[in-house]
Amino acid sequence: MIDLLTRNPAPDPAALTAELAPSARFEDVRFGTYRPNPEYVSQAEARDSLQAFVETAQHRPGGLRLFRRRRPEGKGLYLDGGFGVGKTHLLASAYHASDGTRAIMSFQDLMYLIGALGMTRAVDAFRSHDLLLIDEFELDDPGNTHMANTFLGQLMPGGTSVVATSNTEPGALGRGRFNAGDFQRQIQGIAERFETRRLDGPDFRQRGTRPEDVFSAVEYAAWQAAQNPETLAILSHRDLNRHLLKIHPSRFAGLLAGVGAVGVQELVPMTDQNVALRFVHFVDKLYNLGLGAAFTGAPLGSLFGEAYRHGAYAKKYSRCLSRLSELLRESRTALSGL
Repeated sequence: MIDLLTRNPAPDPAALTAELAPSARFEDVRFGTYRPNPEYVSQAEARDSLQAFVETAQHRPGGLRLFRRRRPEGKGLYLDGGFGVGKTHLLASAYHASDGTRAIMSFQDLMYLIGALGMTRAVDAFRSHDLLLIDEFELDDPGNTHMANTFLGQLMPGGTSVVATSNTEPGALGRGRFNAGDFQRQIQGIAERFETRRLDGPDFRQRGTRPEDVFSAVEYAAWQAAQNPETLAILSHRDLNRHLLKIHPSRFAGLLAGVGAVGVQELVPMTDQNVALRFVHFVDKLYNLGLGAAFTGAPLGSLFGEAYRHGAYAKKYSRCLSRLSELLRESRTALSGL
């Protein structure tokens, strides 16, 4: 059994630039496997727009950039919509459809990479790319806003096109957080680089189903017995939260390296927003890596307080609950098939 509490992965900026491909959950998705909700035509329209965008993005035959000085400025496409409408699916599909030099990464990892390498080296790391795909674009503070604006301002004029996804329209990024008015000009500068495509619709993960809840003791015991003990990690929610406070979210992938499934016991409501947001990032990583997961303890609806679920990070918390529900549903389905 793997003990996550003994792991403290070292910062490794080189790794962030070396393995920028879709995670396990999205390695097989394609535009053809995207299933737009027929009640919301904006989903199919966004898919078609992104396909056309990828086809026209600049790329160099054979990987060689010719006449670099004449290379057109990169374009930007922004997929805006609530959680669970398939934005990450479409972003990974764009990666698979592109035959140019491309990379996909989360906004969180991009911010860490810029901080670790410095702006000049970070821009240089992607200067030869035709397409950069950034998932969950978030501007949580003035520092991130300044870094994102500077990074895009130096990268895109050189010819790199960028696709970003977020739960918030680009002009509204940062709204409701800190003193957004103090750096609205930079936020608007970012927004002007992108054409926006809206994806409307409800959470597909809950389409036609009711949200799952945590495992009973009997279910959890059966789930644990069905796992490979050599790749299984088991820990309490309190211990997990304490450990995550010691590790930057960009290193959560390293924390979960070699893990096949995670069991988190005795979920408890989180009253500290720093703790809650770390847990959200951890669930995002579990979900994107396609790991098995099971949870016991407090009901999912009680994990985040009312102030959190209707505050500045409300969409993050809602996405987390949606993904927790799907992880539990997947584990129950696997158990029923044994």
